[in-house]
Amino acid sequence: MIEKLLPDAVAVAEEFGPPSPAPLLPGEEAAVARAVAKRRLEYASVRACARRALADIGRPPVALPPGERGAPAWPAGVVGSMTHCDGYRAAAVAPAASVAAVGIDAEPHAPLPDGVFEAIALPSETFRHAALARTAPGVHWDRLLFSAKEAVYKAWFPVTRLWLDFEGADITLGPDGTFAVRVLRAPGPGEGPLPAAYSGRWLVADGLVATAVAEPAR
Repeated sequence: MIEKLLPDAVAVAEEFGPPSPAPLLPGEEAAVARAVAKRRLEYASVRACARRALADIGRPPVALPPGERGAPAWPAGVVGSMTHCDGYRAAAVAPAASVAAVGIDAEPHAPLPDGVFEAIALPSETFRHAALARTAPGVHWDRLLFSAKEAVYKAWFPVTRLWLDFEGADITLGPDGTFAVRVLRAPGPGEGPLPAAYSGRWLVADGLVATAVAEPAR
């Protein structure tokens, strides 16, 4: 599903339905040592997806423990992103020489819980949401906005190593399956130039909403 949203340089592996049992490599176990069974299965399954995607770009299987702020520790020379939700796990990877950053996210295609949209949406996004809801009421645009912000952060953090909250990016969702991102966070003292914009793509299928961002290497 998510592979439809990404350029050919990005390898994607995904799994639908209940998570399949998968082995963990040394270094991965500690993060879920006290987790419930469902969380452990999802954690292992999405890493199995990541290792399949790595194989597609000619990389050997490696441990992928969560690092700073939970971001996966990808091998040198590789960029990637993982996502999981009920009924779906996926990983996307690419050589850093071809792709500078990638972020993916998948969510159930359902309304956000009460109060969440108000917490994540900027006034400009709230205004656009009302128009989108009238134009295409079959899409849960609130959930789509949440997913797009998650995908943007997953592309942003590995490059900048800086936090980007929900109010740090103004996202314009297009009914054509694209979205445009204007980053509002300005560089702080001692911080170099930061990405100012992203573009992404989205789709709704199989009861899920998926979003993806891929920035070409420069």
